[in-house]
Amino acid sequence: MSTPVPEIDVHEAARRALAGEALMLDVRESDEWELGRAPQASHLPLSALQASQVPTDRPVIAMCRTGNRSGTAAAQLAAAGHDVSNIVGGMQAWHAAGLPVVVDGGAPGVVK
Repeated sequence: MSTPVPEIDVHEAARRALAGEALMLDVRESDEWELGRAPQASHLPLSALQASQVPTDRPVIAMCRTGNRSGTAAAQLAAAGHDVSNIVGGMQAWHAAGLPVVVDGGAPGVVK
């Protein structure tokens, strides 16, 4: 049985990440990450996720394109003892809310 994971909206996720209260972890694949991401996100694809690689010094907020893969990642991290939440709607909701999407160097990115 999987561990239940709290869900948060993009605005609360952005607030927590910007305040340094949480680590935003983008678990999309590298090709998606390279097109555009939340400026404060760290990247670790779900396909390579190992809970031991994720810092435990603060809560984790998991993100993907729609919230499905990040839900899987969040459940894995929760089962390993991490304090973790999942962003409802993922990067699609982030972009729809008008929050910044960037690429390397800070230029505007896209969400597919």
